[in-house]
Amino acid sequence: MRLSNKHKKYFSKGPKNLFILILVLLGMLALLTKLTDYTRQIKTINYSTFIHEVEQDRVREVTVSGQDVQGIFKNGSCFETVIPYIPRHWDILKEHNVNIRVENTANQFNIWYFLLFGLLIAALAIIWFLLRQARGASGGGSNIFTLGKSRAKMFLPSTIKENFDSVAGAVEAKEELKDVIDFLRNPAKYRRLGAKITRGVMLIGEPGNGKTLLARAVAGEANCPFFSVSGSDFIEVFVGVGAARVRDLFAQARKFAPSIIFIDELDAVGRQRGNGFGGGNDEREQTLNQLLSEMDGFQTQGGSVMVLGATNRPDVLDKALLRPGRFDRRVVVPYPDLSSREQILHVHAKGVSLDPEIDLAMIARGTPGFSGADLANLINEAAIIASKKNQNAVCLKDLEEARDKIIFGKEIKSMVQTKEDLRVTAYHESGHALLTLLQPEDSDPLHKVTIIPRGRALGVTHSFPEREKYTTTKQEMLAKIVTLLGGRVAEELAFNKLTTGAYSDFIQATEIARNMVCTYGMSDLGPIIYNQRHGDFAYSPKMAERIDQEVQKIITECYDKAKTFLKQNSDNLDLLAQELLEKETLYATEIYVLLDIEAREDYRFVQ
Repeated sequence: MRLSNKHKKYFSKGPKNLFILILVLLGMLALLTKLTDYTRQIKTINYSTFIHEVEQDRVREVTVSGQDVQGIFKNGSCFETVIPYIPRHWDILKEHNVNIRVENTANQFNIWYFLLFGLLIAALAIIWFLLRQARGASGGGSNIFTLGKSRAKMFLPSTIKENFDSVAGAVEAKEELKDVIDFLRNPAKYRRLGAKITRGVMLIGEPGNGKTLLARAVAGEANCPFFSVSGSDFIEVFVGVGAARVRDLFAQARKFAPSIIFIDELDAVGRQRGNGFGGGNDEREQTLNQLLSEMDGFQTQGGSVMVLGATNRPDVLDKALLRPGRFDRRVVVPYPDLSSREQILHVHAKGVSLDPEIDLAMIARGTPGFSGADLANLINEAAIIASKKNQNAVCLKDLEEARDKIIFGKEIKSMVQTKEDLRVTAYHESGHALLTLLQPEDSDPLHKVTIIPRGRALGVTHSFPEREKYTTTKQEMLAKIVTLLGGRVAEELAFNKLTTGAYSDFIQATEIARNMVCTYGMSDLGPIIYNQRHGDFAYSPKMAERIDQEVQKIITECYDKAKTFLKQNSDNLDLLAQELLEKETLYATEIYVLLDIEAREDYRFVQ
């Protein structure tokens, strides 16, 4: 849970306390070292030996402190002894030229008392430090006293600023979650008819689509405490710690009920059991078992605890976690559609100076498949690009450059290509672009063509859909294959040679053709799915051979079709390639004028 100001103040002093402890330990080490050296180098002798050594002129000097004597032999070794109080000692020492020093016993501090005092202080310092750690930690510490404490952060309603107005798009997901809010606000409304309160809601969606934001919006709308924790925060090297943290988390949530527990990346702790043996797997399974136990029927008087889980891997979750009574509802948070993308762009563009002529609806149309996080990154990258150019506002070309950078990578201006390499690339991309224009009813509208290298691509041909598409026809898939093969066909017709530049095109074309045969039933093999199960083919070797033949047939027919189209339009191919070599980048508006082709309606992204 979130730390109080008192605890924050203590933890801010953590490094200082640790520094003090280190100094104390170093002091103890120094004292022990000194004691070891002292006991190792000083030899204890009896009184008779001492007198004998003096009479033999082997003693160089002595230090007398009461009856204790410490001295040094002429060979450099040290000794100590105890002598009786006899006045003639002084005469013996004088006769044999022994250097005598006398110390006042009142001011002499015995080394043993000094060591005892130092050890006592060190022990007290260690005890004080450990007690402060144990008393001051409140869930965020990692010492042995707080291993079983939950690491969840608690957000009070007053600190949660998000609500459903903060979430652009995701209309269906928000509709589903409104029931959860009503449960938390008016539980009696549902209990009066015998309805059971929903205990858990699973948010399912790809990364970046706003699952965490939706969970915070639910807490903001419900006006209740919000406990946020990641699934990995439960897992620890010590067995049993994860289960203890789960118990502590739910105990805290019950104290503040009605409240919401949000577990992000639930698959980190909720994976299906029985996939491994021993070690960390046992710890994870114990944690999952405790989570299942806490969710199975828990309720509190005067309120409820709702659990929101988020994952992009629902396929790996344990079945016991997904059964009714635990996570009763599954809310899908999909990639935003055209309308949602426009709303998201408006949200992220609020703090950015945009050119008034920018049409965010057109930008939304040019970003199919972008998540909410991708769109936020698009606006930010465009602002960075405009800032580098010292512009007063972000213009349309900045947004396009940012989009191309996100999809294909940064422009590679340092790559040095020969004129021949550039000509091959220009014809290759012109082949793609021309075939897109020659198949208007089955292909997406052309946007632009460029031979400026980006990422691994030496050139790129852009096409954007006219609308949101949820299904694809056979004709559209065949047209896509024809367009992909157009690069290789153009190279063959113009130079009568083959290069490796069409490698990625072949990968995409082959994948589309194989899906047509094995997945979508769009071949002579009929409406049957041929797939792999657990790494093994679910069909015979003879059928595998027929599948390969069908895929080859589709690719060959599309290749021949592409060659026919480009042969019939070889003049336009040459004209487009030459223009591309001069300008490096051509937009659809320029290409339509150049080739004297009627433009498609609503094809533009950048004019």
